[in-house]
Amino acid sequence: MKMNPLGRTGLTVSELCLGTMTFGTQTTEAVGHAQISRALEAGINFVDTAEMYPVNPVAKETIGRTEEIIGTWNAANPGRRGEFILATKHSGEGLAAVRDGAPITAQTIPATVEGSLRRLQTDYIDLYQFHWPNRGSYMFRKHWEYDPSTQDRAATLAHMEEALEALQRQVDKGNIRHFGLSNESAWGTAQWLRIADARGWPRVVTIQNEYSLLCRLFDTDLAELAVNEDAGLIAFSPLAAGLLTGKYQDGAVPPGSRRSLVPELGGRITPRCFPAVEAYLDIARRHGLDPVHMALAWCRTRPFMTSAIFGATTLEQLDHALGSVEVTLSDAVLAEITAAHRAHPMPY
Repeated sequence: MKMNPLGRTGLTVSELCLGTMTFGTQTTEAVGHAQISRALEAGINFVDTAEMYPVNPVAKETIGRTEEIIGTWNAANPGRRGEFILATKHSGEGLAAVRDGAPITAQTIPATVEGSLRRLQTDYIDLYQFHWPNRGSYMFRKHWEYDPSTQDRAATLAHMEEALEALQRQVDKGNIRHFGLSNESAWGTAQWLRIADARGWPRVVTIQNEYSLLCRLFDTDLAELAVNEDAGLIAFSPLAAGLLTGKYQDGAVPPGSRRSLVPELGGRITPRCFPAVEAYLDIARRHGLDPVHMALAWCRTRPFMTSAIFGATTLEQLDHALGSVEVTLSDAVLAEITAAHRAHPMPY
């Protein structure tokens, strides 16, 4: 398992990160515990969660359950907390099931951190992330029509100042170690970095945005920012919510799959997505590659990649994904992937 720098922290994280967003819905507590143990045995030292998880569906009744499952693993495995980097997230504005949709503020941060610490049964959070910005985001298929022209720049910058100062207090208390963003833009990340550097407050070490063979928004301005500012990508949905496995081709909806619970896969199902998937499946077939391994191995080739988050509902899926670290893509495969991307850009 290759290890990559976590920003400028001096820490390193594994090239694959265990995602946990199904722990508590599709994935039982027992299987979640087994996944954490198996991942650590395989060399993964990075686990990602969020206060709002689990998903599929997100429901007020289950908010926080994923953190609780990780917490019971921590409690059952005393002395092992130091073996992995634990990341969680503070939900942004508009999620009614959390704080009645309240935005991230200097006032919400302390209680939210304490809540995560309590559920996770840990004394500290290695990487504390803002799940999405208060002002909105290009992510979640909103890039087609997102309009920033009505933003209040002064209010946005004031919020960043107040939030970073509040995060510094959490660092001083020992509750969190480092700060990351999620679903952010290049401009937004640049402002967080600028203010942090000027004031000596927590510096952005990672950006957790969607990224896969089918979703490559990060390739443009964010890529340049990431490599110059040592704020690498933690890619979520590197398998495009399962599309790149091929399991949804030809109208298939396997029982218990994510699409059986979320039919449109959060807006990813479009007339153009299946031909794009087929193009990548065809590359994998012609080169004797497993499509899951190809998709995850391709993430490792990206110069801005810190880690790719994969989720698994079963131990078998976990073991399958872990096999990707043994795969190195040839120049021929990479050239064909580039050609497929040009033929099928941003299918959703």
